[in-house]
Parts: sequence; structure tokens; C-alpha cells
Amino acid sequence: MKLTKVFPIVFLGVVLTGCILLCGCTGEQSAQVQKGKIIGIEPGAGIMQKTEDAIQDYGLDYTLVSSSSAGMASELTKAINSGKWIVVTGWTPHWKFARFNLKYLDDPKGIYGGEEYIGALARKGFETDNPGAYGILSRFSWTSDEMASVMLAIEDGKSPESAADEYIAAHPDQVSSWIGSVKGNGELVTVGYVLWDSEIASTNVLKKVLEQAGYTVKLVAVDAGPLYQAVSTGDVDCTISAWLPTTQSTYMEKYRDNLVEVRKVLTGAKVGLVVPDYVTISSIDELNSVKDKFQ
Repeated sequence: MKLTKVFPIVFLGVVLTGCILLCGCTGEQSAQVQKGKIIGIEPGAGIMQKTEDAIQDYGLDYTLVSSSSAGMASELTKAINSGKWIVVTGWTPHWKFARFNLKYLDDPKGIYGGEEYIGALARKGFETDNPGAYGILSRFSWTSDEMASVMLAIEDGKSPESAADEYIAAHPDQVSSWIGSVKGNGELVTVGYVLWDSEIASTNVLKKVLEQAGYTVKLVAVDAGPLYQAVSTGDVDCTISAWLPTTQSTYMEKYRDNLVEVRKVLTGAKVGLVVPDYVTISSIDELNSVKDKFQ
């Protein structure tokens, strides 16, 4: 579904780090303290639904806390810097796997699926209306390490556009292979994306590539469900934010007949439950035994 370092295969997951123990609570507060917490991202993300499924199917005595991609990363960073335990929804590629020593929790029930890929989708008619831009989209692909290098540059303080500019300047042959002989004439291409760090990185690189080829590009950030709807209705021309076959399967099944799956942009992605490597459990089905550490 941004570095020079190697990233684990991309999958859906939850990451564990430290927790803050709450004391002296009674009544409703006490009941809440008894549950562990999983720090999530935006409520509409496919990984959030998978995590709700994991809580149900594994019988976890945990609450899934909605946040954002940036909010999750911030909580993860704070917990690790304090040596505390935390469990969060996680995926690769993501800069956090280069910055921290993390691990996915085993998922014996297969809730999060296996290896994922990130796909390019387009509205029906885009190829006919704009064959040059569609051709660039159909050739655009890269590796987890390449995407991670852009993600890490953004995390280290560069703007998404500056990080994309640097990547393009450092990879002229790759960019030329994407563009080919295409020469745009200022035509508008509207690209939708979700606000995951990985998609912010990849979409800004695609934007710069299209601009270098002569197109005018408008980026539109939306949640995953509305993004599929926007592609299917033609409100956006394309996206490279499709995490498949599992993470966003609900949306793909709903809108498949009204959009075009162009290609796999990146393979070897993964999502799941992730934890710092100092956490002593290795599987989701062990979470209840240590829920006091994740409150």
C-alpha cells in the first residue's frame, strides 16, 4: 500500500514502544486504564480497519487511538526517546525504520495480509485524453530504498518539493526513463494522494517529473476512501497511493469497475503491528499478556 538505507518489506502493522502508567484512577477512568492502547493514524485509512479487525479476531483488550501519520510518528519518537513501550500501526517503506530499530509483530491469523504493493490508478479516459502524462504514469516505478530516501529528507526538515527536486537531480537516467519522449504543453494533471509519509514523498516526485515533462500539476490530498471515489468519478486524473491487494481492498472492490489500475509503482510493501526491538514480545497474540505496558 525516502532513504539511502534498506527498509523492511512494506506491510500493514502496529509498532510498540513505551507506555505511561496511570495510577490512582477509579470508576470509568480505571476501566480505561485497564485497556492497552494502539496508536493509529487517520480513521479512514485501511490499516485502521485492519487493526480493528485484529483487536476483534485476537480478542485484544486494547483501544485503537486515532491520530495521523505525523501524530503516530511523533508519539513513537517520544516513546522511544524515553525508553517506553508503545504499539502503533506501521508500514514500510517509512523513514521510521531507518531512524529506529523496529520490528513487526508476527500476525499468525494473517489479518494484515502478506506482501503489499503500491499501485498507480487512473480515471477512465485519462489515457485517451492525455496519452503523454498517462505514459509517464505507466512507466513510473521505484524501490523502497529510493522512496525512503525522499521520506527521510522530508523528515530531516526539507520540504516535500525540495526533497523531490534533490532526488530528481540525483537520478537523471531514471527520470529520463520515466519521461521518455513525452513533451507536454502545460496541460493540467490532477493527482490525488493520501497524507502518509510514503505517499507525500512519491507524489511530490511524480509531480516534479510531470512538470519537467511540460505539464501543470495540481495535488489533492484526501483520505483513502474519498481518493478512490475521486478517481472513479474523474475528479482527479490519477494517484500512486493505492495500497493493494489487502490494505485498501474494500475501496478497490467498491470502485474497481470505474477506474483503471495502471501498474505497480512499488513492490515489497508491508503493513502490520510494529514495535521497538527492545519490546520482548514477538507476536500480536502476546499483546494481552503485557497490556499494562501499553497504557
